[in-house]
Amino acid sequence: MLELRGLTKKYGELYAVKEIDLALDRGDVFGFIGPNGAGKTTTMRMLATLLSPTWGEAYVAGYSIYTKPKEIRRMIGYMPDFFGVYDDMKVIEYLEFFAAAYRINGPQRRAICEEVLELVDLTYKREALATSLSRGMTQRLGLARVLLHDPHVLLLDEPASGLDPRARIEMRNLLKRLQAKGKTIMVSSHILPELGDICNKVGIIERGELVVNATVADVMRRVRERTVMKIAVAENTAGASKTLAVLPQVERVEEANGQLTVTLADGQKDPSPLAAALVAAGYKLTLLKEDEVNLETAFMLLTEGITA
Repeated sequence: MLELRGLTKKYGELYAVKEIDLALDRGDVFGFIGPNGAGKTTTMRMLATLLSPTWGEAYVAGYSIYTKPKEIRRMIGYMPDFFGVYDDMKVIEYLEFFAAAYRINGPQRRAICEEVLELVDLTYKREALATSLSRGMTQRLGLARVLLHDPHVLLLDEPASGLDPRARIEMRNLLKRLQAKGKTIMVSSHILPELGDICNKVGIIERGELVVNATVADVMRRVRERTVMKIAVAENTAGASKTLAVLPQVERVEEANGQLTVTLADGQKDPSPLAAALVAAGYKLTLLKEDEVNLETAFMLLTEGITA
């Protein structure tokens, strides 16, 4: 559905986006991660045919951004990070206005507007003025707008920006429903742990270059090559640490806040010898779990925080 080949945008000597290669299939949800100024919005604007590349190529559903911009705009729904609403329009009027712009006419127009309102859970606000909505509701209205023409590809630039925790959860659940409908979604966000819940692929962009492009599982394996366990015992944590430190399966043991962080030796994945050793030594285990890495941790380890 999306294919980028050496896509580049250059301003003078500055590379805003530098030779990005990327391929997304139908139903993929791609988390686009990077610091402010890294090139996320520039990339999305080029895919939306709102900005011309300096060189390189991109295809949306097989259409080139150079030769078929009109066809691409029928296939995509682009939601910028900030957008305005009309002061004197009700929610349903706002959607009907844009539905008319998409040439959706007659009874079908009202039916589609009602359908997307229900999808984004804004039916109860259909008669409210668009300007009276909260930030979270406005974001959902913006998403409803780009869904009117049933696009195959969604480009969502920071859809969770400025939302409170409840609104972020609602947005995340909405994206999951859209994924279930087979939409291909590129979503940029700073709420990194939540991206891990909805994305099957992620890309990390820094200084305009795509430094990571992989599945979520591959990214986690890249930042942690060895298994790390969190262990706690009922008492005598220091003694438990010494018991574990001499095991051949253990490379390192660290103690903090009453818990042990145990790094297994290269090639070791099974934590059962650790539990067996502690029980045999008379310790009562209260915690034994693998220490998980989230996207936020991965992002900090894989980037330097430098923008273009």
